[in-house]
Amino acid sequence: MIGQFRIMLRRARVMMRRHGPEALIWRRRIAILAGAVLVGLTALLFAELADHAGALFRRMVTWCWWLPLVVTPLGFASFAWVTMKLAPAAKGSGIPQVIAAARNPDEGMKALVSARTAFVKFWLTIGTLLFGASVGREGPTVQIAASIMGYAHRIMRIPLRASVFIAGGAAGVAGAFNTPLAGVAFAIEELAAAYEQRMTLLVMAAVLIAGMVSLGLAGDYVYFGVMRQTLSVHDALIAAPVAGFLGGIAGGLFSRLMLASGSTALGPIAWLRARPVVMALSCGIIVALLGVTTGLTWGTGYETAHNVISGDDVPLWFGAAKFLSTLATAVSGLPGGIFAPSLSVGAGIGDMLRSLFPTYPQGAVVLLGMVAYFTGVVRAPLTAVIIISETTASRGLMMPLLAAALVADFSAQLVSKERLYHGLAKRFELPKQ
Repeated sequence: MIGQFRIMLRRARVMMRRHGPEALIWRRRIAILAGAVLVGLTALLFAELADHAGALFRRMVTWCWWLPLVVTPLGFASFAWVTMKLAPAAKGSGIPQVIAAARNPDEGMKALVSARTAFVKFWLTIGTLLFGASVGREGPTVQIAASIMGYAHRIMRIPLRASVFIAGGAAGVAGAFNTPLAGVAFAIEELAAAYEQRMTLLVMAAVLIAGMVSLGLAGDYVYFGVMRQTLSVHDALIAAPVAGFLGGIAGGLFSRLMLASGSTALGPIAWLRARPVVMALSCGIIVALLGVTTGLTWGTGYETAHNVISGDDVPLWFGAAKFLSTLATAVSGLPGGIFAPSLSVGAGIGDMLRSLFPTYPQGAVVLLGMVAYFTGVVRAPLTAVIIISETTASRGLMMPLLAAALVADFSAQLVSKERLYHGLAKRFELPKQ
């Protein structure tokens, strides 16, 4: 009798270890839940503070138009120096760092997605908007979210895998744009070089939870506002290929120039690259001159893109000016993303296309320009289509948007063979496991 009791007790202990609260499966579920909730909350806080920072800068420009000529270059130089000293892995978008960290998760947690890097990234990205840098918060949100998910798994004593960072980054996209489907697509197209079936549940769960937190606290808002216009089959067959080709070429050019800035042997660029603070100062001067001259190229470009979609006109040179401002900011090495500025550049290209197709629904043509340019830059057509569709509630344009994105993906390869984020990730390569 005693022997049977001991056997039953031993079996009960084994069952508890395998399926109880301390079991690996339960610890993993707790890590996903807690990490995704924190990602959603952080994304909302990040968005709120970034919007306030941008608004504060615009008030400063209204008060004194010439002040950015001093503040912006000095801000670029000082933030580049602070980034180098405190957390070099915090520079730039953050998405290349997550790609590199996913290739070696344990080493990646030490620098590329460490708590120090994420903390510096958070505050310096907000700071860059205080002096008018052409940056977005979406890329930094991906890096910060990957860090949060990594530490959630570390605290629960769960071995790190690439899927942890991929799930965190996907949840970051979902929280930043309030677009859960885009988070899943981004995980498949951009973060995961080879999408493993076993990470499906992790990604889906993280994106769903982060999206629910965002929806629950911020409401079911549409990022760029609702756009109900559609294109006829005839119009789509003409406008989508044209938008896709032009937008893809422009996006591919941005990628080509961005990648070349870190490797070219061209004398002036190589000299500046060896002096990062001077490089940042020079880029800041360019951004300041463009901003003061045009009054439209500061910050994320969200408001301008929103107005163009709504039917407002912008000067024909807006897309080119925002392109140069975003390129200068990205080359400077400041913390900050290119998602929102790229959508703004795409809106400028879409506004140019409206003059080519004056009888077509104007808002729909603008969206074709946005999806085409964004695809040309990031080379993730499915993600681009879903982001544009979800941020404008323009589901009736899915097929024309997809057609433009596919053409843009092809045409961008004519200019830049290498994908931007994967090319930039090589600069953060870690020792192999």
